Amino acid sequence: MRILSVGELLWDVFGDREFLGGAPLNFSASSQRLGNPSFFLTGLGSDRLGAKAIQAMEALSLTTCLVQVVPDFPTGIANVATDASGNATFFISRPAAFDCVCLDEPKLRAIRNTHPDWLYFGTLAQTSPQSEGRIQKLVAAMPNLKCFYDINLREGHWDLSLVQRLSQMASIVKLNESEAETLYALTCDSKPYSLAEFCQHWSSTYGIDVLCVTLGSQGCAIWVEGKLTRYAGFSVQVVDTVGAGDAFSAAFLHGVLLQWPMERTCAFANAVGAIVASRAGATPDWSPEECLQLIAANLFV
Repeated sequence: MRILSVGELLWDVFGDREFLGGAPLNFSASSQRLGNPSFFLTGLGSDRLGAKAIQAMEALSLTTCLVQVVPDFPTGIANVATDASGNATFFISRPAAFDCVCLDEPKLRAIRNTHPDWLYFGTLAQTSPQSEGRIQKLVAAMPNLKCFYDINLREGHWDLSLVQRLSQMASIVKLNESEAETLYALTCDSKPYSLAEFCQHWSSTYGIDVLCVTLGSQGCAIWVEGKLTRYAGFSVQVVDTVGAGDAFSAAFLHGVLLQWPMERTCAFANAVGAIVASRAGATPDWSPEECLQLIAANLFV
C-alpha cells in the first residue's frame, strides 16, 4: 500500500539541539521503515534548515519528489519544552513554508502519479481555508483515497469546527485521551467524561470506521463496530514522547493494511510507540524486529 502524507515539516528545537519532525514527517518515516512506500507533500524554505531537511529526509529513505521550496517563507520550527515525565509542549511560528504549498494542476498530476491508497493528515497544517482546501482538493481528485486523520491538537493551532470537518473525511481517526477529554467537554453538554461515550458520539456523528485513542504507557483503546476495547502498552524508560504517537499511527495503519487481527495490530503499534518514546528525537533508529522482541518479552510477565 502507498501512503500520501500532507502537512508540516518542522525542526523540533530542544535548546541547542535540532531534530527533524512534524507529525506527517514522523509518520512517513515510520511508514517507510515498515515497508509502505510513503510520499510527503510539504513546503520548505530556501534556508539552512530547508537544505538540512532534504538531507535528513534522504537519510531516512524518504523521497523528496513532492517537497516544494517556498522562497518567501522559512522552514518550520517548533521550540520544544519537556516536563519531568518527558511530555512535550510546542511553540510554533506561523506562517511557515509548509503553510504555503501550491496545488496547481501539474502538481496535482504528480501526486496522482504516486498512486496513493491512503491519505494521512493532522490538524496543525490545515488551519487556514487555503490549506484545508488542499486536503479537500486531494480527496476530490482521488475518490478512492481513504483518509487517516491524526487529530494532534497543538495549543493555538486548532478550532473545533475544523476538527469536526476533518473528522468527517476520515475512515480512521486517532487522538490521545487528553484530546478526547477536550473534545468531549466541547461537544457533550457538560456530561461527566466517559471515553466510551466520547467514542460512540464522535464515530457515529462523523461516520468513522475506527477510532483509536492512545493512552500513553497504558496502551490504547479502539472503538470499532460499536465496541470499545483496551489494549495494554509497554513499560519503558521515557526519554521524550515527541514522535511516539506518530510512530504508533504508522504501525497501527500498517497492521490495518495487512489485515491483522486488532489485538496483533495494537500490540505492534504500542510497541513501536514505546520504543520511539525511549529514544531521543522524533525519528530515532528502530527496527520492527525490536518491536516484536518487546512484545515477546512481555508475553509471560
